[in-house]
Amino acid sequence: MYDIAIVGGGLAGLFNSILLSRSGFKVILFEKKQYPFHRVCGEYISNEVLPFLEKQDLFPAHLEPSRIDRLIISSSSGSQFSTPLDLGGFGVSRFAYDHWLAQKAMASGVELLENTTVQDIQFQGDQFNLTTSLGTEYTSKLVIGAHGKRTKLDKQLNRNFIRDHSPYVGVKYHLKTDSPSDTIALHNFTGGYCGISKVEDDTYNLCYLIHRDQIRKHGSIEQTEKNVLQKNPHLNHLMTNSDFLFDKPEVINEVSFKAKEAVYQKILMTGDSAGTITPLSGNGMAMAIRSAHLLSQQIISNYSNGQIDLDKVICGYTTAWDVQFKRPMWIGRKIQWMYFGNPLASHIAVLTGKIAKPIAKVMIKQTHGEPFS
Repeated sequence: MYDIAIVGGGLAGLFNSILLSRSGFKVILFEKKQYPFHRVCGEYISNEVLPFLEKQDLFPAHLEPSRIDRLIISSSSGSQFSTPLDLGGFGVSRFAYDHWLAQKAMASGVELLENTTVQDIQFQGDQFNLTTSLGTEYTSKLVIGAHGKRTKLDKQLNRNFIRDHSPYVGVKYHLKTDSPSDTIALHNFTGGYCGISKVEDDTYNLCYLIHRDQIRKHGSIEQTEKNVLQKNPHLNHLMTNSDFLFDKPEVINEVSFKAKEAVYQKILMTGDSAGTITPLSGNGMAMAIRSAHLLSQQIISNYSNGQIDLDKVICGYTTAWDVQFKRPMWIGRKIQWMYFGNPLASHIAVLTGKIAKPIAKVMIKQTHGEPFS
């Protein structure tokens, strides 16, 4: 019997496992892949989590992350504006950071099972029963769902958002290029937008979100990039003057931004499992880390005499999640709805940014939180 079983070894799962194991809980963490591996992610982390990371000795200084303090946004036609990022952030690859965090987790006492997929979770009596794809069963007092944006487990649990198919596809590359190392750029094109920013080792992350109809229309990702993305001159320069480091891109289908539940069937959801903010906000990784902090605090504060008061954890965490994330995620969805893949909207956004830069800063602030430790 474990105190806590965590399904998914992304940022939220890893941070929860470390914080809870350090607090004396017996933790098991299931990850369906084997570290290190790449994930579709913009790989930019807002500095709102920096004090927390430094306090917990979880900032990857040895990887020499890039320091990012400027934002550039371009319209699909190539017009652009730039603005300083008041809070700023840093860039680090999930390949390197997740692997390092997994090692931190094991060092803190977490039992890490890689290449292991959890297929079913049932709450019976006062415990959870988990079944893996190998047929192995585990029991725990509490389960944290950190399995990502959209998985087979969500279908098995019959979660509400899974019934609606999403039209969004995410694509990621790593490359060597000549972009500014202190800048995150957001380049628009018809049917989507693309981010570019530096991570570690003089490597850059290029990640874009696109409507699947564009890929269907042009027949492949490669042809879509040539016929659609490269109509933006900035993306054309990047894609024709950079060294791509992957043989093929990392791709994720049906990226959903529908509202989700922070708790479902008594399973405590965290990170993307609880809700995915739109990528244009640039705050997904920081949200995953902050949600792990919120959840672990609730579990630790509602533990006594060898027992976790699950009802109190559920109540406290649901409230904390709504207070911290409900409004930023709603704003992110509205901005994307107005802005996503629309050439005219992207032109107006750039024009507004040039004329009234304080508006851009207000919008950024609305989808980010305050620094915490």
